[in-house]
Amino acid sequence: MVRWVRPLSARPDETAEVLGAKAHGLVTLHRLGLPVPPGFVVTTEACRAFLRRGRLPDGLHAELTTAMGGLETATGRRFGGTRTPLAVSVRSGASVSMPGMMDTILNLGLTTDATTALAAETGDAWFALESRSRLLSTFAAALTGGAADSGVLARRDTADGPARLTSEIAAIEAVIERRHGRAVPDDALAQLELAVETVFSSWDTPRARTYRELHGIPHDLGTAVIVQAMVYGNRDEHSGTGVAFSRDPNTGENVPFGDVLFGHQGDDVVSGRTPTRPLRELGAREPAVWAALVDALARIERHDRDACYVEFTFQSGELWLLQARPGRFVGGATVRVATELADEGLITRQEALLRVSPQHLRHARTPRIAPSAQADILARGIGACPGTAVGKIATTTDAAIRMAVDGPVILVRPETSPHDMAGLAAAAGIVTARGGAASHAAVVARAMAKPAVVGIGDLAVGPTGIRADGRFIGAGTLVTIDGTSGEVALGSPGIVTDTADAHLRRLLTWADEVSGDHSEHEEAERLAAAQAALRQARSS
Repeated sequence: MVRWVRPLSARPDETAEVLGAKAHGLVTLHRLGLPVPPGFVVTTEACRAFLRRGRLPDGLHAELTTAMGGLETATGRRFGGTRTPLAVSVRSGASVSMPGMMDTILNLGLTTDATTALAAETGDAWFALESRSRLLSTFAAALTGGAADSGVLARRDTADGPARLTSEIAAIEAVIERRHGRAVPDDALAQLELAVETVFSSWDTPRARTYRELHGIPHDLGTAVIVQAMVYGNRDEHSGTGVAFSRDPNTGENVPFGDVLFGHQGDDVVSGRTPTRPLRELGAREPAVWAALVDALARIERHDRDACYVEFTFQSGELWLLQARPGRFVGGATVRVATELADEGLITRQEALLRVSPQHLRHARTPRIAPSAQADILARGIGACPGTAVGKIATTTDAAIRMAVDGPVILVRPETSPHDMAGLAAAAGIVTARGGAASHAAVVARAMAKPAVVGIGDLAVGPTGIRADGRFIGAGTLVTIDGTSGEVALGSPGIVTDTADAHLRRLLTWADEVSGDHSEHEEAERLAAAQAALRQARSS
């Protein structure tokens, strides 16, 4: 008999092909003794069965019921309960990372009665209602293909905040019924089954298929679904969420780097809709959480022998890890990390040479807008992926695709989402008004090695152009972006390229020692000769 569900613990010895890479990483975190919310995994096999048949596979309903009973026992809470309710997150997790391409549902299980119970338990009606509003909003985005904007602005610090949230919930429910044809079930287990179906279905959305085609990922892998007890980053003033790299993804420097949001849930960080704060501010506001995070990053690095990326939430001063994966840096950052990991004894020099590709070398000498150039700087933001790109402004995905036929374009958006995938692929560079170093635009830009500038606070984007620095610049205008300095300049100013730094020189010296060839060659040839010698030695 096929088993569709696995526990999320240190015990399972399953591959990433079955559990998905995200769940496989969470199992590793369990084994390292790091804090992970309890949960379970619906396997990629179940997704493939769903895609073949168009419905959840036989037996999954019973397994979900049993798994949720186990989660209730582990947490001491009741799923959809009317006293101490349990809510869960439902996330995708394919065997190959596809950041932001599939759906996520948060706060699942907050039925009408469970929301009332959560308000009574915590004494915080705003928190309970805001959490239910987020559940419905994420369902609306997944089920209808667009955000459900209620038009209601509810703030925690106002007396009528709960009343406004109640109106917002009613408005979102109406949007879902109108667009989807039926309401989100007010039964916790029915919500869970709908969420699993929704995540499975998101594997075949146009944005996900585009991403796989761009990265050579097979279409028949399917995604796992990870179900975990909710940790609420919106619980109180000592709660929040963020993303962290163990090292700076732009430079490779050995310092934690990322974004944090206080009083928010995780989708706010990656969406770019909410201005984030630099990760270092976590240390000042929540020193215990910061210390636990830095320790976790160091332990994951030592285990994986590589720079890492984690997503985390902290609730009432307690840290929880939601994902861990390799950092996947580009250009000079990759070179620096490889050489410094060798210096630290985590990898050998030979391994360092094999971790750097010719493409990394091509981007190792970072081009930048020349400091002495008479550049007309239009805007400054956060450099999210090093390098420069020159192209004409396109303010929509459709425009970027159309204009790219005639030459390079720079996609300029308020923020990007998975729906912009085709435009991101067509663009030479990316600019956003909102978002931080771990926003969707930044993550995708690094995955594609495309220069990007994010978080330009005074940038307004419209259908016919952009407004920044008090000036209106029409779509189609030529601009240059610098993904290191975060500058956006009009026209095509002078560009300079960094000389080889100490890390690159050392790596190439190691390459010559391995190949035994100390004659003059291009950098890529020197690296390739060393890699060929290492592979030959391994095969012999």
